Amino acid sequence: MKVAVLGAAGGIGQALALLLKTQLPAGSKLSLYDIAPVTPGVAVDLSHIPTAVEVQGFAGKDPSAALDGADVVLISAGVARKPGMDRSDLFNINAGIVKNLVEQCAATCPKALIGIITNPVNTTVAIAAEVLKKAGVYDKNRLFGVTTLDVIRSETFVAEAKGLNVADVKVNVIGGHSGVTILPLLSQVEGVNFTDEEVAALTTRIQNAGTEVVEAKAGGGSATLSMGQAACRFGLSLVRGLQGDANVVECAYVDGGSEHAEFFAQPILLGKNGVEEVLAYGDVSAFEANARDEMLATLKADIELGINFVK
Repeated sequence: MKVAVLGAAGGIGQALALLLKTQLPAGSKLSLYDIAPVTPGVAVDLSHIPTAVEVQGFAGKDPSAALDGADVVLISAGVARKPGMDRSDLFNINAGIVKNLVEQCAATCPKALIGIITNPVNTTVAIAAEVLKKAGVYDKNRLFGVTTLDVIRSETFVAEAKGLNVADVKVNVIGGHSGVTILPLLSQVEGVNFTDEEVAALTTRIQNAGTEVVEAKAGGGSATLSMGQAACRFGLSLVRGLQGDANVVECAYVDGGSEHAEFFAQPILLGKNGVEEVLAYGDVSAFEANARDEMLATLKADIELGINFVK
């Protein structure tokens, strides 16, 4: 497999590249791209780690060499949140970055699976879809908004709150990847009971966890290490699906299969074509149903913003 990371010199990109170098299957290729001139040096640095994964780094304005032959492309390029910023505040800068990079993907590796990490994901995935449509290469089964960070946060916080082994905790997170559009389905967590107050408090914490990191870093950045881990988990799942593993299920923000919005995060079965099946997310509580219905106006507005940006 060849996996390309776009935005590889950034905080998320470097963490993601390190994890992929140590966890991709032997014989894989890891291709790193960033506009920053340090990127080839990042690749050399990683190449000294003794795993059977070949690393190359590319810098400058043209990512086509990095993308050539890529099976999976993970896009983390963009600016990070600062204190007081919402993910939507990033739109004006990051929208253009994603548009340009996805145009290059369409031209160079149109069959690749593309995972969008760059915020605001609710909007940047819609931008990517419109770019791929204009290029005539759009396949909704090959485009993903990476919402895995919401899943790993949910699993971590539930385990902490209930004194559980986090490896035994599984939480589906549906909706989108910003604020109220993030909805962990706590009612479905096996072997755990929550009071109404616990559900409300935990849901709010999961929705605001990114702000928790931004404020704790005191202007020094946003979630990079946890996002790197989340993106690695999702990227490795894409690879496992491509290699024929028939049991790879992750939550992701995708086009189709939802009655709620054009793009919606819920469990998906991954395989050789990307999305093999969008899975039902099951029964939800009254609290969750209400939260889901109330988020939809926000989610649809985010999507419309992305569509209009390209059009």
